[in-house]
Amino acid sequence: MQIDILSLFPGCFQGPFDESMIKRAKKEGLVRINLCDIRQFAKGKHRKVDERPFGGGPGMVLMAPPVCAAIRNCKKKSGYVVYLSPQGRLLDSRLARKLSRKKHLLLLCGHYEGIDERIIKKEVDLEVSIGDYVLTSGCLPAMVLVDAVLRFLPGFLGHPEAASSDSFEKGLFKGPQYTRPLEFEGEKVPEVLLSGHHEKIARWRFEEGRKKTKKIRLDLYQNYLEQVKKKEKDCESTNSRV
Repeated sequence: MQIDILSLFPGCFQGPFDESMIKRAKKEGLVRINLCDIRQFAKGKHRKVDERPFGGGPGMVLMAPPVCAAIRNCKKKSGYVVYLSPQGRLLDSRLARKLSRKKHLLLLCGHYEGIDERIIKKEVDLEVSIGDYVLTSGCLPAMVLVDAVLRFLPGFLGHPEAASSDSFEKGLFKGPQYTRPLEFEGEKVPEVLLSGHHEKIARWRFEEGRKKTKKIRLDLYQNYLEQVKKKEKDCESTNSRV
């Protein structure tokens, strides 16, 4: 996978992408990450990239010419442009998996009060948000998106089933995890995890994850129930036709 990140501050990404699993993935050739400085595509002595918004309002807005020039310089035929924006589609596990199938991602980081709308209309394929809050730029959201997407890249994780067993993959939180020691400050590891009975262990983890999802994220839990009902209805419909 090729990932190009377009930003006014490419230096923000050098530390996070030079550590841990992303560093290893780059070394092994699973992903190539290119950092593009939008300012290099601005014209004039001072390489100006922003201006006051038409119609008034606070702050500055990124201008269309330098941003579009940066995108077109980096974009290949298979390129898919994602603009990190608080007004975008919420990043979730399903979207991260979908984006992991793209050969070339271009991540456009917003700055200041945002970007000229004409950039979105002409060049952006998808706007993505990491949550209902506003950050000072799209740099941190781009880092989050890269990490979430790469987990679904074949060979990125040590175990081939690791990503598919994460929280949200089955619509619920993942069950709790324990390791040594067997007892810590008076609390013991649940007996079922020591039983060696894989079916019971899987059932226990599922049930614990279900209960926590219902307690913490009722919206996810209700969506899960709706999906279960839909599958049951589809099965009944199929059986009736048979």
